[in-house]
Amino acid sequence: MDADVYLAGTVMLIFSMGLYGLFISNAPGSVAPPDDRALKGSTLFGMFALRERPKWMKISSLDELKTKVGHVIVMILLVKMFERSKMVTIATGLDLLSNSVCIFLSLASLYILHNLHKDEPI
Repeated sequence: MDADVYLAGTVMLIFSMGLYGLFISNAPGSVAPPDDRALKGSTLFGMFALRERPKWMKISSLDELKTKVGHVIVMILLVKMFERSKMVTIATGLDLLSNSVCIFLSLASLYILHNLHKDEPI
């Protein structure tokens, strides 16, 4: 359950920071860090100031935001599937084979999803 809450919080964080970057700050991706409005008040009691915008926060379009949120939602589904697979009783070899094929296909789909939307080097 802890991983679900963490991943759901990650979805909300990515979505909110993406909307902020797209519609409120209106800063292009090439803006210098000292001029970036998103970094001005980014401290936790003055201890952890962001020096530059993280890669996941550099969102240039709404489609890119949807893709990033979709990746985290797929991760939530995979975590739920792994939680359910712990409860499966394995009595025969066919049960073990089907469980391992399910895990392999889930991981292969996540790998393919990751490679479909890999960022192009600049």
